[in-house]
Amino acid sequence: MKISHNNLPVSFKLPSDGQKFSIGSWVTIPNPSITEIMAKAGFEWLVVDMEHSSIGIKVAEELIRVIQLCGIPGLVRVGENDPTIIKRVMDSGASGVIVPMVNTPEEARQAVEAVKYPPQGKRGVGLARTHGYGTTFKEYCRWVAEESTVIVQIEHIEAVNNLDAILSVDCIDGCMIGPYDLSASLGVPGQFDHPDVLNALKTIQKTMEHHSKPFGFHVVHPEVEVAQSKAQEGYSFIAFGVDFLLLGEKCREQLKELKNITTVNI
Repeated sequence: MKISHNNLPVSFKLPSDGQKFSIGSWVTIPNPSITEIMAKAGFEWLVVDMEHSSIGIKVAEELIRVIQLCGIPGLVRVGENDPTIIKRVMDSGASGVIVPMVNTPEEARQAVEAVKYPPQGKRGVGLARTHGYGTTFKEYCRWVAEESTVIVQIEHIEAVNNLDAILSVDCIDGCMIGPYDLSASLGVPGQFDHPDVLNALKTIQKTMEHHSKPFGFHVVHPEVEVAQSKAQEGYSFIAFGVDFLLLGEKCREQLKELKNITTVNI
């Protein structure tokens, strides 16, 4: 992928029909080195999480910069569907946003309006990092109109019931399923095999079959078999794991093997 040298974000290209699924991951640890390691590990994109982490706007900009300099798109999962928060992460150079708890088409439209400048949206105009600190404003205006990404997170049963209408909103590029909050909205948090959760996922898959926009899924626990099954079900972009789980599970896996060694030859 070609690296941008003018502070324009690296565009996030969602898979289209006939392409294999795309794999990214989730960043919650506010440390540029960890983010750089993940960006260079082969993930096709990374999401900086500002909803369930201690990452604030200053650190988010640093992590976006690191991801961008590694040549891959850096999305931000904002804490809420708030125009000011979305505007600030886009000004910091995000390739796009993942907006949590979007349950209605009106909320989807609000997310779009926060990302796009008029006439597509209502985003306030200011000069910041993503505009080359004032040197590439015209180029950015074209980029944000044509290439910025708005992904809504479907993580409530109300959103599942409104999914077709949500995805019909102009400039919504796709959706990502959040399994934990979806199960919580049904009163069974974390019980992914519960019949109500499975029925909700079946409803999503039925919508997926007759909708052209790409669907994503966050496989929170980094299990390859689960990611493969989601790809087979038709999800075209997979968020695989979270930084702390990828780190922790590798440590636990290796330590378990080491502790099984009974004899050490010196």
